[in-house]
Amino acid sequence: MASKTDLDPAIATRLKRTPDGLVAAIVREHDTGDVLMLGWMDDEALHRTLTTGRATYWSRSRQEYWVKGATSGHHQYVKSVALDCDGDALLVTVEQVGAACHTGEHTCFFTELPVTGVEQR
Repeated sequence: MASKTDLDPAIATRLKRTPDGLVAAIVREHDTGDVLMLGWMDDEALHRTLTTGRATYWSRSRQEYWVKGATSGHHQYVKSVALDCDGDALLVTVEQVGAACHTGEHTCFFTELPVTGVEQR
């Protein structure tokens, strides 16, 4: 990850990062409200996202920045970014073009798990 960034210091001071300098970025679709994916951003990825309007993440597996859609063509055009009350998560609202999940699914959250032992209301 880059050590120098142009992220607004007023934003940077509000972020509570993981030990490796990352903040969770929950991504939802602007039109439907569907939760599409979870990505990770450091200060530079957030700066790029805010200034380019293109969702940019830090790939923990590849150890590099990636702009969603750069290779797949499944772009995310950023409509808004919100910081949660604790400063440890971002909500990125996007216009999704194509699938959000690398599997080709619209959303990464397509596997429902059974919930048992919970009182139904």
